[in-house]
Amino acid sequence: MADVPWAEIREKFQAALALSRVELYKNPEKEPYKSKYSARALLEEVKALLGPAPEDEDERPQADDSLSAGDHALGLPAELVEAEGPVAQGAVRRAVIEFHLGVNHIDTEELSAGEEHLVKCLRLLRKYQLSHDCVSLYIQAQNNLGILWSEREEIETAQAYLESSEALYNQYMKEIGSPPLDPTEHFLPEEEKLAEQERSKRFEKVYTHNLYYLAQVYQHMEMFEKAAHYCHSTLKRQLEHNAYHPMEWAINAATLSQFYINKQCFMEARHCLSAANVIFGQTGKIRTTEDTTEAEGDVPELYHQRKGEIARCWIKYCLTLMQNAQLSMQDNIGELDLDKQSELRALRKKELDEEESVRKKAVQFGTGELCDAISAVEEKVSYLRPSDFEEARELFLVGQHYVFEAKEFFQIDGYVTDHIEVVQDHSALFKVLAFFETDMERRCKMHKRRIAMLEPLIVDLNPQYYLLVNRQIQFEVAHAYYDMMDLKIAIADKLRDPDSHIVKKINSLNKSALKYYQLFLDSLRDPNKVFPEHIGEDVLRPAMLAKFRVARLYGKIITADPKKELENLATSLEHYKFIVDYCEKHPEAAQEIEVELELSKEMVSLLPTKMERFRTKMSLT
Repeated sequence: MADVPWAEIREKFQAALALSRVELYKNPEKEPYKSKYSARALLEEVKALLGPAPEDEDERPQADDSLSAGDHALGLPAELVEAEGPVAQGAVRRAVIEFHLGVNHIDTEELSAGEEHLVKCLRLLRKYQLSHDCVSLYIQAQNNLGILWSEREEIETAQAYLESSEALYNQYMKEIGSPPLDPTEHFLPEEEKLAEQERSKRFEKVYTHNLYYLAQVYQHMEMFEKAAHYCHSTLKRQLEHNAYHPMEWAINAATLSQFYINKQCFMEARHCLSAANVIFGQTGKIRTTEDTTEAEGDVPELYHQRKGEIARCWIKYCLTLMQNAQLSMQDNIGELDLDKQSELRALRKKELDEEESVRKKAVQFGTGELCDAISAVEEKVSYLRPSDFEEARELFLVGQHYVFEAKEFFQIDGYVTDHIEVVQDHSALFKVLAFFETDMERRCKMHKRRIAMLEPLIVDLNPQYYLLVNRQIQFEVAHAYYDMMDLKIAIADKLRDPDSHIVKKINSLNKSALKYYQLFLDSLRDPNKVFPEHIGEDVLRPAMLAKFRVARLYGKIITADPKKELENLATSLEHYKFIVDYCEKHPEAAQEIEVELELSKEMVSLLPTKMERFRTKMSLT
């Protein structure tokens, strides 16, 4: 190295960095990695000019290096050894080159070579890993090995590297704390070294990346609580250090809201979604330029897609909050229980008190104006479970607003499955709102709206390609008609003398419900039109419910013809018997429909007597 000016080595290194940063799309189509390979050649030149490091003589097995990289994860703290003197300086500079060679090989999809260079980097730095000069580089090398092993689906190895990085960061901040050297500074002249503020910004960004990768690893390992915690920490840090892409940040926050929704932490979910709205608003209009690639040219479409995805997360929030309230307040037949409604209202005070305590501070994103903007969005939608129709309607309207927003992008042409899921959620919003409505005629209209949006989908969908979706919609439409029929019967029961119009309406709704339940049940038949002897676990409960409701529907048909009524009772009995017989042959099915099975057994014993009375009456006339 004595024969080569240090300025020349620095220049080659900086040129290599510049080539490494060239976007792939700027390379020739047939040579997508041309700039990466040029950068690699320069890095190899710099490595040769630096000469061999003493550590290269250490021929320990590579596996040993990989294992020792996880010392922190095993609870073994590093010792502070400063990288001082020409030997240490040479080792550190060589480690910087090995790191960049490792990243270069990973970028060109040569993972084994990338791993080899990164492990060499760690080996060269092991003694100095806690030092001011090396800690950032060591953490970055481990982060990249964590990503590499994660891509290989060796998640535990990835976890060890990433947890080691986290432990090293925490130890460094506790014991030293000053912003460490950025790896690029090892090849900069003294006058070009970074300011303390810039060093701190870069080091914090490295740690934020570490938390982001850990969140993904924990998600993969199904450690969902931990994954959510790390995801939330990552998002907070990105805002604090102004290191985020608005669209990506907003999607990650909206996705995190779904975890909180599943945990019934609605205040936290609302905060994530409100923050997602505010940050997504920073994306603004995207301009296309001459340099815009084909991928970037699609950004406006991506913008609308992400907007639709955030809207869908809001729909789930409103729907789940309303459904949660319904479950808290319904009796054993699914109607509003006034005592339970009073209990929910009492719980509301406790939930309001909790808002003022630690919970809100623990999840809060942003400060100052950003925090105020997020709060302004939050104030427009409640996080408390609705206890009456007016409160439920407010949530419904928010959910419906986002349904329309989601449907702007997720249209049936091109996004069939997504479009149908949005429509199903819209239907579910109407269904749960109907639970809170006390006026039976208005409840009927809500179910009618559900049918109007779902029925056309069955006509448009090819059952061969969308069998499962078709089944879902058939079942849902059948149930909507079933609910409407029950409501019309309840209305008729309150009248002294129901007219022929309402009788006709009840029978019409009955017929429509039967049609769709039968379509659903027929979809379970094999190609020879034979109903299965053993119903699959995934459709067992809906199949049994459909059989039960078909039995009940035949018993509810209003007719003045005794012979027709006897036929209907016989068909009803046949379906009740199917349920009882099937559960005797398959005891596991009984657990799925305990209530319906008991009622079916009761009807199997009562209906034959009723039918016999009918026969006697018919013979006398």
